[in-house]
Amino acid sequence: MQSKDDDAHRAHADKADLARADRARAERERQASRRLLALGADGLEPRPWRPRPVPPSATDLAHFALWRSAELAPDDLLESLALLPAARAEADGLEAGLLFAARGAGLTWAQIAEAMGFNSPQACHQHFSRLTARQGGSS
Repeated sequence: MQSKDDDAHRAHADKADLARADRARAERERQASRRLLALGADGLEPRPWRPRPVPPSATDLAHFALWRSAELAPDDLLESLALLPAARAEADGLEAGLLFAARGAGLTWAQIAEAMGFNSPQACHQHFSRLTARQGGSS
């Protein structure tokens, strides 16, 4: 039978492993960003909704990598793949923001569900709830 001390040690080790994995992922993202910026992404036009001097987003950099994929070395493409989790998080934030704005503008869940292709307003609302819960859990 496991002791409470063993359980506490295992939980601490699991948290430490998660922290190391998070740091490693963040470093891979930084390396990929630096590499793509050096390969020309630093010349991307600024977006009107992003204040200067904010660097290109992970989504912008992933688009850049795809656009220039024929010219990128395989190692550069591998580094670019490290940006996809951050790009997904950006897309989730964009979706949550638009859903929040739509509700704030008075649109109903039925209208939003139809626009987004959900089968029901309830399914759309549940999707929004899961999306915002994921974002809250990642901070």
